[in-house]
Amino acid sequence: MNTTEIFLIAMLLIFTVPYLVWRIFKTDYYAPLVIIQIIGGILLGPGVLGAAFPEYHKFVFAPDVVKALNGIAWWGVMLFVMIAGIELDLKKVWQYRRESATTASFALGMPLVFGCAAALLLLGYQGWKGAKGLDWQFTLGVGMACAVTALPVLVLLLEKLDILRQPMGQRILRYASLDDVAIWGVLALILLDWERVGRQFGFILGFGVLTLVFRRVMVRLQENDRWYAALIWLVICSFGSDWAGLHFMVGAFLAGVVMDADWFDRATLDTLFKHVLLILMPVFFLSTGLRTKWELGGYSVFFVGGLLLLASVGGKLVGVHIAGRILKWKSGEASIIGWLLQTKGLIEIIFANILLDKQIITNETFTALLLMAATSTMLTIPVVHPKLNRSAHAGLVQQASS
Repeated sequence: MNTTEIFLIAMLLIFTVPYLVWRIFKTDYYAPLVIIQIIGGILLGPGVLGAAFPEYHKFVFAPDVVKALNGIAWWGVMLFVMIAGIELDLKKVWQYRRESATTASFALGMPLVFGCAAALLLLGYQGWKGAKGLDWQFTLGVGMACAVTALPVLVLLLEKLDILRQPMGQRILRYASLDDVAIWGVLALILLDWERVGRQFGFILGFGVLTLVFRRVMVRLQENDRWYAALIWLVICSFGSDWAGLHFMVGAFLAGVVMDADWFDRATLDTLFKHVLLILMPVFFLSTGLRTKWELGGYSVFFVGGLLLLASVGGKLVGVHIAGRILKWKSGEASIIGWLLQTKGLIEIIFANILLDKQIITNETFTALLLMAATSTMLTIPVVHPKLNRSAHAGLVQQASS
């Protein structure tokens, strides 16, 4: 077979296997299709399929095929991260700044502390810190990976729970939005390269100047032209960020965050988001799965994945409960909000990919983070759905008694 035919076989596996598992086993309640695709990427990687059928795996995922898949994955994740940036409504965050800042600070700070503690424990063992990672970069990187809230996946889960447009859903989005900004800021700090500090300063300065020009131009364009301008802007920012040593995904997020959502038709933006998830992101999940390794032994990777899951979920719940006490929330609200904010999914995987690209973490740490992200997201709906039902029932009982 030629490379094109093998590439199409790989694409067939990427789109067929997760969809059939999701549809046949009806996993939507505890594992939406996006989570099945993430797990599918791990199973199709060298640690599972590659170990079971090494010759077939080498044949299907030959170097030329992997290069083609990576190109699609890069473009898909750039679009996805840009849309995530556009979706951030910082005006709403500012309107409710005291409540948002208090909750976001504790919701980010506590899992960051717990995650850093877990990372410090891992530093005592070989094989977890990357070849080019300094101790502080590894510690802060793993800690922040535990603190991440996956805003795009959170939107999908809120929609599934039917609270996206309700007051609680909007509150949760505000908290997650503020954390998203902090996460990308910390990532830029971790990636700061003193050998390239001149380039990075130049990129930040150039980005600030070009943003002013870009926003003035976008306001004057018709909506159809804005989409083309947005894509050109995405490529420019991603190239500049990668050239400066910050990674192209940091530039993609910055490209989106300086755009206003009301520049675009909401229905079209939502449709683009769904199409990127449907058409391009499954390839990213597969390319991510191809990077997983179990060379330190499956048990070690699973143990570390469990440790990071405990730090992530436990830290998020502790932080949100502290915020709930300070802000005097109603009984049960902190638990619901905490479980929803601990959702990891795509942003955590993107974050981990960047740490791996920069060799701050090893493939084994990356695999553990991937397992943590998939498990934390799978826990969300089964835990939150009964809590919401009890909360709604309690509200109805209180109304009836009054």
